[in-house]
Amino acid sequence: MKQYLTVIVSLLIFGGSTCLAQTEQPAILEDFKPSTLNQPGQEYPQVNSQGYARFRITAPEARSVRVSLGGRGGTSLTQAADSAWTGTTAKPEDEGFHYYHLTVDGGKFNDPGALNFYGSTRWESGIEIPAHDQDFYALKDVPHGRVQQILFPSKSTSTCRRAFVYTPPDYDKDPAKRYPVLYLQHGWGEDETAWSNQGRANLIMDNLIAEGKIRPFLIVMTYGMTNEIKFGGLRNFDIKPFQTVLVEELIPYVDDHFRTLSDQPSRAMAGLSMGGMETRMITLANLDRFSHIGLFSGGSISLEDVNNTPGFKEKVKLVFVSFGSRELENRRSGRRGPFGGDPKENTDALKQEGINSVFYVSPNTAHEFLSWRRSLREFAPLLFRE
Repeated sequence: MKQYLTVIVSLLIFGGSTCLAQTEQPAILEDFKPSTLNQPGQEYPQVNSQGYARFRITAPEARSVRVSLGGRGGTSLTQAADSAWTGTTAKPEDEGFHYYHLTVDGGKFNDPGALNFYGSTRWESGIEIPAHDQDFYALKDVPHGRVQQILFPSKSTSTCRRAFVYTPPDYDKDPAKRYPVLYLQHGWGEDETAWSNQGRANLIMDNLIAEGKIRPFLIVMTYGMTNEIKFGGLRNFDIKPFQTVLVEELIPYVDDHFRTLSDQPSRAMAGLSMGGMETRMITLANLDRFSHIGLFSGGSISLEDVNNTPGFKEKVKLVFVSFGSRELENRRSGRRGPFGGDPKENTDALKQEGINSVFYVSPNTAHEFLSWRRSLREFAPLLFRE
């Protein structure tokens, strides 16, 4: 009888778990607080301790309001008695930063309560779901570096182009000291502001330096000329114009105007998503310029790539590849495109050939900025080691 009851209980637990998961959701805690990315003084959007997001939009004449955040279809808002539209995401959102926008009667708008960030080739609203490990990119009482805008001439494009340069906290203390440089690229739909704003790259660096975990270095962030390509049209992307801007115009400008170590061992390049693809293409074609390579959700480097690139084993000091865990899960289920081969297998193959190759997986994240914030945290301490 005891065994019989055990079987019945097991069937109820395991056989009925799917049904229970579909019908019973944990109660939403009413501990909502304004998002840290709200406009000054704005109470909405809000986030609770479980990761749910809640919105309130004043649009009394609207017929429908939807927020793009929250599942495939977004979150539909309901008009309340005071004519404001309110709603809460149906499930907790992933930790970290997310873009979103409003669709009001078919028109696309930003949320007036939230700060804006450039992504998806437009300024989008931003919301931050507090992460359990957010301490590494938090604003702390430590010495801070500086992020400054530079404008550099580009003869190849007949324009004056923009970049942002992070200099470490001690940069102005010793006028004789020179620093290595990381050229860090954004993804498709973003621009040169992404790594400082959405990525918190400067705060990640400040905190790592304060903890003594990295050798201080400069970070240069410029527009990758990626947004001329429509989403899904990567096969039409030509790297040559941007490669000319970066290698022949920006790098010499930075070396002339900042105290850099301008030799190949002191220069790295990395990027997220399409910026990772750019990094891969440019570094493999310019190993005399770059010694450290970082691909964040941007493919990987195979042993075939190494064998087809003369001098790779002698010149490259680090190959770093990272993905969010959910990106890899989606790849295995066929829901996302190829990464140029299995990134873990490629990493292991390079290691067997004696190449310093590192593979990092960000837990419980997808193709999103928490994956890339964590990737920079893991990548930076590996750079420019004596």
